[in-house]
Amino acid sequence: MIKLKLGRVISDNTKPLTALSLLSGPDQQVAQAIDHTLLAPDATPDQIEAVCDEALKHGFKAVCVHGWHIPRVAKRLKGSKTVPCAVIGFPQGAGKSSAKAFEAAEAVRDGAAEVDMVINLGALKAGDFATVYNDIAAVVKAAAPADVKVILETVFLSDAQKVAGAYIAAEAGAAWVKTCTGFAGGGASAADVRLMWKTVRDRGVQVKASAGIRTFEKCKEMFDAGAGRIGT
Repeated sequence: MIKLKLGRVISDNTKPLTALSLLSGPDQQVAQAIDHTLLAPDATPDQIEAVCDEALKHGFKAVCVHGWHIPRVAKRLKGSKTVPCAVIGFPQGAGKSSAKAFEAAEAVRDGAAEVDMVINLGALKAGDFATVYNDIAAVVKAAAPADVKVILETVFLSDAQKVAGAYIAAEAGAAWVKTCTGFAGGGASAADVRLMWKTVRDRGVQVKASAGIRTFEKCKEMFDAGAGRIGT
């Protein structure tokens, strides 16, 4: 039985040290917190390679793509500090856990160092927390040793559901919780990032802000709210 501490009160006065260190250093430190992303369904191999080259040029942390492109991305990034990242169950998250786990395992075998999975939104909204937990845990196990980021798709959730999703992701072994896919309208908000960060900060889990972040000022806002990674 998963016990959620939804009534916990957390002070809003503390800023994350990761955010301050990123913004007090050179631009390169900010670049190292960027996941450069191309998830358009019609993205061509040439476009994917161009995104890889941009990431290498600027020293971004990761290149995030669909699984089909991971072998190409892994080859292009080999020997660099930029890592391949694959999306799983994207963008709806409504597939079976076994399918998500298979997709994650294949991506890691193909060279992914990180995977970004979409949470089972229907189960979360229905309060079926055991299904949500088992879904995430299956991907975490299949993707090992790659880090798993769990996308909550916050645009569809109440604050209580955001807290529940972030808490369950941490319990299931995720390394990160992430705001949005960018395919459901809306985007990351500082309020959502702060809420997620307050939920997972004591569990060694970090927050990725993604969707609608296109300026340095917006990045700064997300860092100040608790984000350790930005998806662009």
